[in-house]
Amino acid sequence: MKVLAAMSGGVDSAVAAARAHEAGHDVTGIHLALSRNPASYRSGARGCCTIEDSNDARRAADVIGIPFYVWDLSERFHADVVEDFMDEYAAGRTPNPCLRCNEKIKFAAVLDRALALGFDAVATGHYAQLRTGADGLIEMHRAVDSGKDQSYVLGVLDQQQLAHSYFPLGDTPKSQVREEAARRGLLVADKPDSHDICFVADGDTAGWLREKLGDRAPNSGGDIVDDATGEVLGHHEGSWGYTIGQRKGLRLGRPAPDGKPRFVLDIEPVSGTVRVGPREGLAVDGLSGIRPRWCGTVPTHLAGDGITVQLRAHGDEHRASVTVSPDGTGVEVELLDPAYGIAPGQAVVIYDHTRVVGSATISSTRRATT
Repeated sequence: MKVLAAMSGGVDSAVAAARAHEAGHDVTGIHLALSRNPASYRSGARGCCTIEDSNDARRAADVIGIPFYVWDLSERFHADVVEDFMDEYAAGRTPNPCLRCNEKIKFAAVLDRALALGFDAVATGHYAQLRTGADGLIEMHRAVDSGKDQSYVLGVLDQQQLAHSYFPLGDTPKSQVREEAARRGLLVADKPDSHDICFVADGDTAGWLREKLGDRAPNSGGDIVDDATGEVLGHHEGSWGYTIGQRKGLRLGRPAPDGKPRFVLDIEPVSGTVRVGPREGLAVDGLSGIRPRWCGTVPTHLAGDGITVQLRAHGDEHRASVTVSPDGTGVEVELLDPAYGIAPGQAVVIYDHTRVVGSATISSTRRATT
């Protein structure tokens, strides 16, 4: 099989490429240049798109003994990921740029180009497993290492994309991957995992948005009000600097009436009002999703033992029942146990036991009754 190995410069993608090569596949390594100015992206092994990451990927390819190239996808990345990120925050939603990158870049732009060049599959270092189901369709399942499982951020992949994907690490714990990297002589064996948003260089998302939004900002400030009483507790310099569930950095000018810690419960970008309240106000027992993407056959209703949804990249799994709208454009999710701090713009990924059924973008949530 002719395999294109996407090499981020980290240990996981390096070992994935090495395993694909060792399995006898014809492997070519590529690194994605996602910024015309890589110095503006996170460095110090905190991102996956910097100059040092590119150099680490090249050295790993040399050790493995495979050809290596750098693909410039900076314009596509900016249009499909960075611009979407800014639009979502301006609208009062909380996006997941890594999930969007997987959907639009790694398994759309890269895969499309790979197939056009005659490759059979794209290999990555994601922790997920692919199996062929009884119906002949490719199924995606959670990784063996639950602490590293990345099926959540891959829940946007459809059947055609899964058929040309290759995840060599899904059956291996991360600790063993690092040990294997060291045995193979890969210098990235001890490199820290990537974290945070790669294009926010210093990790200050609010500051980055303040600089970049410009005229796109929905407001230049507003009131922070108590959700129950309407009392103004403070002021802010832009609603886009807040997310649902946030507690730190609220800078309330006066204590809440009941003395309890306050969390962001709602963001109104047009008026600029940020509503805050106690933690119990964050509890939701239902949500609506739009733009669903299905890994296989489109379901109509999912309920019963083993049906769960995951609401964040790490953990936050809940038993649920899921109903798909008749026209297939939306989903309604009833949570059997409440979730906290869930924001529109985030993804809900649906599972049947370990199998990923599909995903949708959360458009609204329903507060749990107490």
